[in-house]
Amino acid sequence: MEFDELLGLMRRRRSVRKFKPDPVPDEYIEKILDAARWAMSGANGQPWEFIVVKDKATIKKLAEMHAVNNRRNYVIESTRVPEMRHPSYLKPSEGLPGFATAPVLIMVCADPRVLQASTIPFHFYGGGEGGPLGTYYKNIANCTQYIHLAAAALGLGSQWASVNNSWEPQIRRLLEIPDVISVHTIVPIGYPDYKVPPPYRRKLQEMVHYEKYDQSKYRTEEDIRDYIMELRRKTVQSYDVKDK
Repeated sequence: MEFDELLGLMRRRRSVRKFKPDPVPDEYIEKILDAARWAMSGANGQPWEFIVVKDKATIKKLAEMHAVNNRRNYVIESTRVPEMRHPSYLKPSEGLPGFATAPVLIMVCADPRVLQASTIPFHFYGGGEGGPLGTYYKNIANCTQYIHLAAAALGLGSQWASVNNSWEPQIRRLLEIPDVISVHTIVPIGYPDYKVPPPYRRKLQEMVHYEKYDQSKYRTEEDIRDYIMELRRKTVQSYDVKDK
């Protein structure tokens, strides 16, 4: 693949929040998962495990769990002024999340015991890269990103739906996941049911420094606040897909 093709694929990738019910061919799913297993991981530990969910009743149950979690999140997020709230929580969520219509979900799980593949100094010094579990989480992020890119290469849409501790135990019981295996992300895969708007990205020159940190690009706390408020305005359309 030429660089321009790779960059084009990255720019085509979209976070899709409403899917057509059209089935995704099994060979596409296998290709996506085959791509995911080639992701980088610390000491080549490859901690990831994938559960492919296509049963409509199971997908609906997972969507219902997500909806309950979203209602909790709205209460917490509503403590912010509206201008600073995440676009998903500007108003109470109604019904089920968009991935309820997705024909397939990929549950990205992982086995933390694989961290033993790393060197003893890695554990002795607290793990590095964000703490004892920093590398572990980056491993999972790497393979999840490959899933999204592979889906885009096949003309499919995908979404990053995070799992947190408030509903992970329910997912574990529903899918009969062993206690030691952690559940990290739900990736719905399917064909978009609306025209997905282009994503917003900061300009490259704003974030790149050469040789040393360019102090003229340092953002104060006020700058960060203003940036987040502007970010909300620029990204709200990506989350408001109910009527599209």
